[in-house]
Amino acid sequence: MNGNRNKLADEKALRCCLQEITATVQSATQNCQGDTLALLSLLRVLEELHQVIREGLFQDTLPTNRQELYSLLKDIEAEGGWPYIPRMKIGALLAALQPGDFLSH
Repeated sequence: MNGNRNKLADEKALRCCLQEITATVQSATQNCQGDTLALLSLLRVLEELHQVIREGLFQDTLPTNRQELYSLLKDIEAEGGWPYIPRMKIGALLAALQPGDFLSH
């Protein structure tokens, strides 16, 4: 019973921590609003954090048996898939730009 209580406390602490991270990123986003270079810097930091977590800490915790693998796959399926941060392609960037923006300068 005590193990379940500790797990619930850990889950609550994690949710709280994730909410704080989300609020911090949202605040930084608002502070960068309208500043392309600042937003690009923010995206780079988020991508770097994603890579550090995925390649280091996450890979070290991968399942070692079928039950753990099943549990992980079940969670991935239930919670919306695999986390991925796609990069904008140059073509998509150019398509998003308004042609008239550059002709008037």
